[in-house]
Amino acid sequence: MMNDGDVARQLKQMTDFIRQEAVEKAAEIEAAAAEEFQIEKLQLVEAEKKRIRLEFERNEKQGDIKKKIEYSKQLNASRLEVLQAQDDLAMSMLEAAGKELLYITRDHHVYKNLLRIFIVQEPAVILRCRKEDRELVESVLESAKNEYADKANVYPPEIVVDRNVYLPPAPSHYEAHGPSCSGGVVLASRDGKIVCENTLDARLEVVFRKKLPEIRRSLLGQVAA
Repeated sequence: MMNDGDVARQLKQMTDFIRQEAVEKAAEIEAAAAEEFQIEKLQLVEAEKKRIRLEFERNEKQGDIKKKIEYSKQLNASRLEVLQAQDDLAMSMLEAAGKELLYITRDHHVYKNLLRIFIVQEPAVILRCRKEDRELVESVLESAKNEYADKANVYPPEIVVDRNVYLPPAPSHYEAHGPSCSGGVVLASRDGKIVCENTLDARLEVVFRKKLPEIRRSLLGQVAA
């Protein structure tokens, strides 16, 4: 039989074993917890790094987009300025050419021949002109009708100068914004519908619109300079 001393020693050994097991188990738990904490901490750090990196990239992209938008706006504004400058120059050229038309009507010999050419281009019944050009038009009317008949191999057309409706007078400083006509004629059918508008202004407008692309190209260098 075990005496009291043996029992005490055995109990102490068992107690020491249990205590050692508890200490080792606690150490294991602490180590596992520390390792798990480190892993979780690294994951949180990496997640935060990724968030910051993505935020930076997004801000950088937004900055690039803003820069591109601003550049595009400035580029479009510059293009509009160039186009506006081209239009301004082109319109000033048209205005200058319109003023030159007035000199044509002052040379009666040249203008008379021009009226005859305008009249023979289209067959019509009614001819309208400026009031100040009526006598000049009537002086070339007969020869114009005969010329048209010869070219078309037909009888001379019946053309009457309209003495009720006249084209507007030449432009002046006093009525700069009112209707005006630099010269020429308008040919109409019996019911008054216009067959051919052969005024100097209409001819200039046709030529100007036809030449406008070429004019714009030539003006591009002047505007850029």
